[in-house]
Amino acid sequence: MNFADTLQFASGSLRGARTRTLLMMLAMAIGVAAVVILTALGEGARRYVVGQFSSLGSNLVIVFPGRTETAGVSPGMLLGQIPRELILEDAQALMRSTAIRRYAPLAIGVAQASNGALNREVVVLGSTASLLAIRHMVMGEGSFLPEGDTRIASPVCVLGTKISRELFGTQRAVGSWLRLGDRRYRVIGILAGQGMSMGFNTDEVVIVPVASAHQLFNTRSLLRILIEAKSRDQIIAARDEAERILTERHGERDVTVVTQDAVLATFDRILSALTLAVGGIASISLAVAGILIMNVMLIAVSQRTQEIGLLKALGAPPAQIRKLFFIEAALLSLLASLAGWVLGEIGSFIIGRLYPTLPVGAPWWAVLAALVTALGTGILFSVMPARRAAQLDPVLALARR
Repeated sequence: MNFADTLQFASGSLRGARTRTLLMMLAMAIGVAAVVILTALGEGARRYVVGQFSSLGSNLVIVFPGRTETAGVSPGMLLGQIPRELILEDAQALMRSTAIRRYAPLAIGVAQASNGALNREVVVLGSTASLLAIRHMVMGEGSFLPEGDTRIASPVCVLGTKISRELFGTQRAVGSWLRLGDRRYRVIGILAGQGMSMGFNTDEVVIVPVASAHQLFNTRSLLRILIEAKSRDQIIAARDEAERILTERHGERDVTVVTQDAVLATFDRILSALTLAVGGIASISLAVAGILIMNVMLIAVSQRTQEIGLLKALGAPPAQIRKLFFIEAALLSLLASLAGWVLGEIGSFIIGRLYPTLPVGAPWWAVLAALVTALGTGILFSVMPARRAAQLDPVLALARR
């Protein structure tokens, strides 16, 4: 019996027991679809986070107050002490570095914004004119914060599109006055709609000069400092010089300076490992499907005893009988894997339509691994039924004993 005859015989056996074949294919297809969908979700989360960080800016270095400990607990934390604050003078001192093009200090707080009878609570972001270029923001109308001495408070503000729409409606916002807390600010510009970025919705923010934000919230501290290096090659130099300058000013190393690439690489590693883990968990279902195939094929051996006995009586050697069962299992697994792949892609497409911001898509290695694992599992678990069928005595098999 050549390969074509063997393939035809195996496909005929599968067609002869359609219910059994469909059940085994369904079990295997669900396993493959689960791997494809879960890895697509994991990969979508990775792409989303990477995209969000990339949108923060280019050649970016971020300074946080407090030093990230790599081991143990800082004694100061046990005593309830807070890390030393970053202040505006720290940000200004960073311009001593030849690797830094510009900086944008960030101060943040929440205030009540009102325009006549309309009012709502808003996030107020204090920064400088450099923020527009560093964060790649786009103005929809008017102008951004003015250049000048960052230590001087100015009663001007820039609104996100949603804040402008809710507080001013059809009224022209640019040139109007807006009350934040107990202070009045003139609206000089409106940001173009940009939506969420790292959990921060720029459409719902009010941006004021950093000195104005300090006056509004009665503080002098900064949440963080964004630094833009002069070029990609100078990112590391900008990070090291920023750390050196702030260490000299504070008398100790009490800040954390990270590059955008380092943050991206960290998230990329974490989310890639997460994708691999969920794919591995989902692949357990393929093993379960393999066991189901083995059990069903063992039953099939007992049901096809006469058929096997007839083949052996006609001269089929044990190796040929084993080959028949292997081909049958391989054909079954291949069809089920392809069906599961299609099912998984359909599921991923539906999830992508339901959550358009999540770039759902299974990585090629996950699809390949799912198909190979399903095929291998099906063939592996057919070994025992094939051996049992090959060991049947033809006389006893024909007599159904």
